Amino acid sequence: MAVKLRLMRMGKTKQPTYRLVAADSRSPRDGRFIEIVGTYAPRNEPSTINIDNDKVLKWLQQGAQPTERVEKLLKLSGAWEQFQATKPAKPAKT
Repeated sequence: MAVKLRLMRMGKTKQPTYRLVAADSRSPRDGRFIEIVGTYAPRNEPSTINIDNDKVLKWLQQGAQPTERVEKLLKLSGAWEQFQATKPAKPAKT
């Protein structure tokens, strides 16, 4: 099962808010998910981003792949840098 970290649309018509979820890559955008790891409200001024970095790190270390937008949000929250720091460095090819 391939797990993705992606946004799940919530809210009223033309007033979106999003949940950041870990979901099976085969499930629909607003369908089944495994765990909620954060929220994103783009219409607030400034945008509101609430991400549980511990949960996100757990999923990333287990091999979950973030979408492009989620990766940008993780960089803003600092979770992406934490994940990059925990990855072992690859040896240089000679």
